[in-house]
Amino acid sequence: MCSHSNSHSHSHSCQNSEENSFSWISVICPILILISVFLFNLPHNFSVALYILAYIWAGHDVLLTAIKNILKGDFFDENFLMSIATIGAILIKEYPEAVMVMILYKIGETLQDRAVDKSKNSISKLMDINPQYANVYINDELIKKNPDEVKIDDFVVVKTGEKIPLDGVVVEGEAYVDTSALTGESMPLFLKKDQKALSGCIVKNGYLKMKVEKLYQDSTVSKILELVEHANSKKSNSEKFITKFAKIYTPVVVFLALVLAVIPPIVLGSDFAVWINKALVFLVISCPCALVISVPLTFFAGIGSVAKKGILVKGSKYIEVLSKAKNVVFDKTGTLTKGNFGVEKVVVFDNLMSEDEFLDIVCQVESYSNHPLALSILNTYDYKNLKSEIKNINEISGKGIKANLANQEVLVGNLDLLKSNNIYVPLVNEIGSIVYLAINNKCIGYIVLTDTLKNTSKECLQRLKKLNIETFILSGDSEKSVKKIADELGVENYFSELLPQDKVEKLEDIMKNQTKSQTTIFVGDGINDAPVLKRADIGFSMGAFGSDIAIEASDVVIMDDNLAKISEVISASKRIMKIAKQNIIFAISVKVLFLVLSVFGLMTMWGAIFADVGVTFLAVLNSLRAMR
Repeated sequence: MCSHSNSHSHSHSCQNSEENSFSWISVICPILILISVFLFNLPHNFSVALYILAYIWAGHDVLLTAIKNILKGDFFDENFLMSIATIGAILIKEYPEAVMVMILYKIGETLQDRAVDKSKNSISKLMDINPQYANVYINDELIKKNPDEVKIDDFVVVKTGEKIPLDGVVVEGEAYVDTSALTGESMPLFLKKDQKALSGCIVKNGYLKMKVEKLYQDSTVSKILELVEHANSKKSNSEKFITKFAKIYTPVVVFLALVLAVIPPIVLGSDFAVWINKALVFLVISCPCALVISVPLTFFAGIGSVAKKGILVKGSKYIEVLSKAKNVVFDKTGTLTKGNFGVEKVVVFDNLMSEDEFLDIVCQVESYSNHPLALSILNTYDYKNLKSEIKNINEISGKGIKANLANQEVLVGNLDLLKSNNIYVPLVNEIGSIVYLAINNKCIGYIVLTDTLKNTSKECLQRLKKLNIETFILSGDSEKSVKKIADELGVENYFSELLPQDKVEKLEDIMKNQTKSQTTIFVGDGINDAPVLKRADIGFSMGAFGSDIAIEASDVVIMDDNLAKISEVISASKRIMKIAKQNIIFAISVKVLFLVLSVFGLMTMWGAIFADVGVTFLAVLNSLRAMR
């Protein structure tokens, strides 16, 4: 795998280098031929032959593409326009103009290719995170394997300078790792025993022995590469507009050029050659290259620029949606907060049982759940003493677990779970998330768990406020717990005690108050956030600690869970859209002006060349601003 990947990368690099060299040869040699014709007093027929040679050398790509498209029945594109305009120029003996059209077009195409390559750099760097091998620990030996051959629960060793090949948990050793390719964070991350390690990171200094938790195809690095490969597959509305515009625009201008070449000479009795020349100038000006090239390039450059910061946008259409953001709706647990709950208090009513017995029952039941609250309780008490008496386990979404233990019906969950089973619950005045225990329809007691804000949550909300974006919190937690977090962040709009389906309903209510030109973002990280991530105009998930389902359902992935990057990508999207619109307005305005001038004979072939190649070049340069 290693050798294959390296050779592929090398050949790809060589291929790009060869293509660039060939492009510049196709520009320089025809220019030298033109200079020779101008400098030396050559016989007319020989000069014409050199002009034709230079024309074919510079324009063979355009001519061949036009022929191929004609054979496919696809007549109307920029290659067709360039071909008939320049061939027409040769027929009316405007040889230098025909050659220069092709040369300048080739220069524009070559510079555009360079610009595309440059804009790809930030994305292609992500491809370097792909691990080439894994050191698998088998029978006290290290055996080098392809990452896709490693299985879950295998042990992998990663040494200084090596890439972490798969997602796992550190079981031995400690090291500083470079996470910049994934997260955009330049500060190395320190990993030690029992911490999760993500594939694609590079061990800078140290040694890690890891237990593999995901197969290669399900690992972080594999998912990222898949996202990057498909990042440009979803076109924005602006790009779709350009595609539709070009298909309608091109046949219209070809028809108008024919009218311009034929009707005035017949009606006015003018010289056909003069009007044919005007028609050819008209065709060269009408080329939609500036639009077709610069608008998609703007989005591609923009996606590359945010990728460098550890923000993966899954398609250019989401840039357009982001630029119209009016509302940002947050999940609370694990998104705004760290999700690392700590047990603050254990209360047993009326001494019905000892605290140890209470915790023993709660931990046994919660061991069958992956809910953050359940995991926090188990982690707090380091509970591992599973018993086989638990039967008929039924996890009720958004409420808790019902089970049988030693012939007793046991409920462990929130207040809604107990109320839905008609169990009386004494009044509890606590701030935090509360997990109740009920046995045989009697409430035994409760556990209070509290969560803390992420370091970037306040900064995120402050930045969004400056952008005049309204913020909301949707949570399944208790009213008091959610209010406490909302007050700390200064969020006025919050909703608590919501089931997954309730979150969708609340989101839809929020979206009803926006106009057609406004959009709503939802930010979440849990499995239960997948429906609402899909329902929102655009969904954000956390790449470092978010669930695989949430990452799959979202449209934008923040690789280091830094919420402050939400405002960054919104601001970037507004700038990208501004540049795309500038290119559209500039290109169309110049085209229309020059087309009108050409009809009245106020435009030469050289002016036409600027209107086509020059405008394209300027639009491409403007597009590259999206990379910053």
